[in-house]
Amino acid sequence: MPIMGMAGVIDWRAEAASALEWWRDAGVDMLIDDLPRDWTAREIPSGAARTETPAPLAEPEDVPLPATLEAFIDWRFGTAAPEAVWGEPIFTPQGDPAASLMVLIELPEADDRDTLLTGAAGRLFDRILAAIGHDRDSIYLAPFCAARPITGQSPREAHARLAELARHHVALTGPERLLILGQSVSRAFLGTDSPAWRGRLESINYQGGKSATVATYPPRLLLGRPAQKADVWKDLQLLIGGQSS
Repeated sequence: MPIMGMAGVIDWRAEAASALEWWRDAGVDMLIDDLPRDWTAREIPSGAARTETPAPLAEPEDVPLPATLEAFIDWRFGTAAPEAVWGEPIFTPQGDPAASLMVLIELPEADDRDTLLTGAAGRLFDRILAAIGHDRDSIYLAPFCAARPITGQSPREAHARLAELARHHVALTGPERLLILGQSVSRAFLGTDSPAWRGRLESINYQGGKSATVATYPPRLLLGRPAQKADVWKDLQLLIGGQSS
């Protein structure tokens, strides 16, 4: 028998995690407290190694990046991926590399296992795609950071290298349009910061072409801040209706 007055009790842990995720996507990347604590950490099985701070990415070798998409994917998202030093699962891109629309997310979600953007964030993402006439089969979905560190965010000190790899990835796929989800990846990839990181149509130039590019809020943030959906819709209209210069 339910206790009187308890029917509306919510999971405060989940609410706290959602609030912290929103602040991170809004640009807050440091918490200050009397003692350090990791509010975003996943549960680690007993006996497993735990690294609070992700190990530095492997130093880039003084060799050119793979010149074909197939070779780049094998290296970038294989066992030799720069993020492999973290000991976390590596997530590969999904969808059609020849698609006209490429979507770049920051990193896998905490509840992702074999594919990117599952759970509630994934269901919202699917609705976003449907609103602009797409589904997962008609886009190319790739992570900026191929693994999710135990801290739940891509390390700032790794952003320059990850941005270099992401730009090379975009150049090899050559999408007509590029949608970037999240401020952290937008800041690293486009070099823009709040408040100018969204609401603009950018042009990413590379040898052989260019991509009309828009950055907007990620689905995870929208779950806790549904009012921001109106801004996302404006950004999507800019992406599908505008032309980059």
